[in-house]
Amino acid sequence: MKRLIALFIVFLANCTGIPDGLKAVEDFNINRYTGTWYEIARLDNRFEKGLEKITATYQLRDDGGIDVINKGWNTQTGEWNQVDGKAYFIDKPTIGRLKVSFFGPFYGGYNIIDLDKTDYSYALVTGPDKSYLWILSKTKHLPEETQTTLINKAKALGFTTDDLIFVKQD
Repeated sequence: MKRLIALFIVFLANCTGIPDGLKAVEDFNINRYTGTWYEIARLDNRFEKGLEKITATYQLRDDGGIDVINKGWNTQTGEWNQVDGKAYFIDKPTIGRLKVSFFGPFYGGYNIIDLDKTDYSYALVTGPDKSYLWILSKTKHLPEETQTTLINKAKALGFTTDDLIFVKQD
């Protein structure tokens, strides 16, 4: 039984981890990060299949965490899909590493590995491993040069950028 509990704890820790060799941004300011972000591109994942016009909205919670509202237009049903969650910092609030939960006590890693620290206009985010990647923007479209720079950085970090899905926002 002790071995099973230990394996479960290791599993949960891995879900909120950061991929080997990557580092979350420092000097992070959650007050500047709050608001609505548009998903520009992502690696495929089961919970966003068939969705367009995807946004993530972050709002401060009274308990020091962040409310997370993910929303996307389901092209098959013609309806909006929305899921609400909560996030908490894993380390200090000045480090862009959070754990996010949409389903009860289960958390996943949300690691900001690149960020426009001047304007907080774009972010490069990964989960606990390199099968998760999102390019986010505070506007519906990123300048081509910025998008290319983020894709090239992700590729250099070992992400399979040839598999990126570019999200229709209009």
